Amino acid sequence: MTIPFHIVIPARYASTRLPAKPLRDIAGKAMIQRVYEQALQAGGQTVTVATDDTRIEEVVRQFGGDVLMTAADHPSGTDRLEEVSRLKGFADDDLIVNVQGDEPLIPPGVIRQVAVNLSRQPTAAVATLCEPIEHPEDFDNPNIVKVVADLDGLALYFSRAPIPWPRDHRLRAAPGLPAGFAPMRHLGIYAYRVSALRRFVAWPVAPLEALESLEQLRFLSHGDRIHVESACASVPGGVDTEADLERVIALLHRAS
Repeated sequence: MTIPFHIVIPARYASTRLPAKPLRDIAGKAMIQRVYEQALQAGGQTVTVATDDTRIEEVVRQFGGDVLMTAADHPSGTDRLEEVSRLKGFADDDLIVNVQGDEPLIPPGVIRQVAVNLSRQPTAAVATLCEPIEHPEDFDNPNIVKVVADLDGLALYFSRAPIPWPRDHRLRAAPGLPAGFAPMRHLGIYAYRVSALRRFVAWPVAPLEALESLEQLRFLSHGDRIHVESACASVPGGVDTEADLERVIALLHRAS
């Protein structure tokens, strides 16, 4: 069954840890081109780079990609997606997948998975993915976002704190994670119904969203449901630092 959906790749030039990140060279291609090529393989109706920088626009046009110039003052990538939905004339029930512009190795199957999941969840406004946390240091790391879902796969909460909390194990000061305990790490890929994007930009920042610095909590705070499922393939980390960039280049060289 064919699932119609659109892919948008927000890409900003500024980055405090890795300047000009979308244009950094990865084995002969700009990072944004690597992301775009992965997205093309996912089977969406359209793939669009959304940027506020003419240097990124020029590079995308050079490799033949579709690019839209968007406002420079968006507070989040979600706001940028909503502008794309308006510029493209998408309908309220259209599906948009947000692919981060710093994930040049993202598997196309994962992009498609999150779109298919949302199409099959009529009660959900958003869909996203997760993967198991295996190491206790990751469970305790506030930079790794955790998610807890209900029995239907709908998110109950996202947090930078270690959730769910294994009370008895921690009270005993036992090492590692409890046997059979499977905390989940949230992966930053989303599929949205366009109607949800339009609600999102109309709402003020929610108190929980501000507290945790997690914009997905705005949806939960207003009663919109978020579907969560384990990713169908391993998702290599994104590129935030020079070390990340070198890791991705090494992976590509090994695969070639």
